[in-house]
Amino acid sequence: MLSKPIQDALNKQVQMEAESSQAYLAMASWAEIQPGLEGITEFFYQQSDEERVHMLKLIRFINERGGFAVVPSLEQPIITFKSIKNVFEEFLKHELKVSTSINDLVHLSLSEKDYATHNFLQWYVSEQIEEERVARTLNDKLELVGDDKGGLYLFDRDIMNYRGAPDSKP
Repeated sequence: MLSKPIQDALNKQVQMEAESSQAYLAMASWAEIQPGLEGITEFFYQQSDEERVHMLKLIRFINERGGFAVVPSLEQPIITFKSIKNVFEEFLKHELKVSTSINDLVHLSLSEKDYATHNFLQWYVSEQIEEERVARTLNDKLELVGDDKGGLYLFDRDIMNYRGAPDSKP
């Protein structure tokens, strides 16, 4: 059985994962109307789907442990961006925020001696290491590209290589 503080914190994480899914969906939609960004568009559609899966995994865990998972209402995410670089800066900022939230949950689960939740959250800890690595790498690549349109073309073409197994290196 989940304690009230753990249930509340897990439901807060459900909301964060839902917000992540919506934020990445908005990034995909924005990228899709920019000329020639098919790779970036697909990358963010897949990121959005992945965050929804993370949310569902939490919902099922909460309910299976005798809690009640709350489907959150969501605010409108940012829907327009100044540049591709800005999109990826927001992506990294968001992943860092999620990592902090997961770490707070892990700390709470240990302080509550809820080892089942602690064990469950280890998957999220590993996932966030990978998400941060991908976000940092893509930001670094865009920094190298600068304003070079040929570089942006290659970045867009190659971005899907940055998705995959958690231990894969681009």
